[in-house]
Amino acid sequence: MENMQQRRRMQQHSPRKKAGGTIITVLLLVTTIVSAALAAVFAIGYVQGKQERNALVAQYEARIAELESAEPAVSDSIELPDAKTSNTSEEYVQVMGDGENAIDISTLLQEKEDELEASIKERMKELVTAEDGSPLKMLRSFFPENLIYADKDEYVFAPVLDGVKKHNYLEENFVSTDDGEMQYIENGEVVSHKGIDVSKYQGNIDWPAVASDGVEYAFVRLGLRGYGSGKLVLDEYFDQNMRGAKDAGIKTGVYFFTQAITVEEAIEEADYVLENITGYDVSYPIVFDVEMITNDDGRANDLSQKDRTDIAIAFCDRIKAAGYTPMIYGNVKCFTKLLDMTRLNDYEKWYAFYDDYMYMPYEVGIWQYTEKGKVAGINTGVDLNISYKEY
Repeated sequence: MENMQQRRRMQQHSPRKKAGGTIITVLLLVTTIVSAALAAVFAIGYVQGKQERNALVAQYEARIAELESAEPAVSDSIELPDAKTSNTSEEYVQVMGDGENAIDISTLLQEKEDELEASIKERMKELVTAEDGSPLKMLRSFFPENLIYADKDEYVFAPVLDGVKKHNYLEENFVSTDDGEMQYIENGEVVSHKGIDVSKYQGNIDWPAVASDGVEYAFVRLGLRGYGSGKLVLDEYFDQNMRGAKDAGIKTGVYFFTQAITVEEAIEEADYVLENITGYDVSYPIVFDVEMITNDDGRANDLSQKDRTDIAIAFCDRIKAAGYTPMIYGNVKCFTKLLDMTRLNDYEKWYAFYDDYMYMPYEVGIWQYTEKGKVAGINTGVDLNISYKEY
């Protein structure tokens, strides 16, 4: 989409899954090594933590013995727990003494636990060094109740929300072909549909050749709002691509890269799209691209989740009222941090995630699985998509 095609800045890139025993063996070896490393980290952390806690308990016992042998400084009615029989995982009571000798075991234990937890997290962060590595995939399998993604220098664990519709796709039904194309198969039959999305960055396209390569539909960029100027701009290849795709028998949808910062601007963008699709056959959805500008200051970057969601709804409702199917495009960050997905159940979703597995529990209609696809008739890399139904 806009950010991908101008800067290739989507954050979820990874190598494609290759066929062959050697590659599989290497992957298994790497996974085993990383798993062992993670296990070692937790084991070391556990042992160190237990040793530190035992040391504190020993200090506690010694302090109790000292206080029991001394005259009570505050009250002789203080009841001291038996450290030998007390459960060290429970919170200890504060041992009272004079001001100089007062001690709070629970505080000390909590401080040690906090230090240990921070240490383990830091070691795991060192291991999980890249978005394209198997450690991140393993983390995602360890924490299915979260959607995990990289954001700047951090890994974000976003909760999977109960109030959002979920899909029922089966992981084992996703198959990558020898040439790297993703398909969804049920009962031995391919039920997904192959598509692309294009803009001026693909240049002149040989649409009959694209059709011969099995492409069934194409999303054509209609335009954008400037992330600095705020001006509405029509993609200079829009007309050429829409006519070329139609003549080749390829169904089309359109997308618009938003930088709206108010509901009024979102409606203005929707009206701009509707005005410019007059005379074209648009059977696939009209898409609202809500990506952030990541390498510069975008005018919409500081929107709150509520405001961005209000803007998306305003655009989609305007498109729907005109008789078209609205759709929202985004990646993991968009569908967790930028938008309130509990308010968007009524709208189609187009999901961008570049890997050989579809990491998204929410209901989506189209999955964009690579930005480096190869299609006959296009001289550049192109985004490849699969849809799970025909529109």
